[in-house]
Amino acid sequence: MARSETRPVVTLRSTAGTGRSYVTRKNRRNDPDRLELRKFDSAAGRHVLFREVR
Repeated sequence: MARSETRPVVTLRSTAGTGRSYVTRKNRRNDPDRLELRKFDSAAGRHVLFREVR
C-alpha cells in the first residue's frame, strides 16, 4: 500500500500530562485542522482528550 499525502501519519498526545500518545492516520480533506479525540489514557486511568502534535 502506497503512502499518501492526503492521509498522513499523525501523533495524538494526551492533554493529561502523562506523556502517553497514540499514532493514527487522518484524512486531510475531512480534517484540515488539528485532530482532537477522546481516548483512554492508561497512565491516568480514564478517558482524556488527545490532541494532534506536529
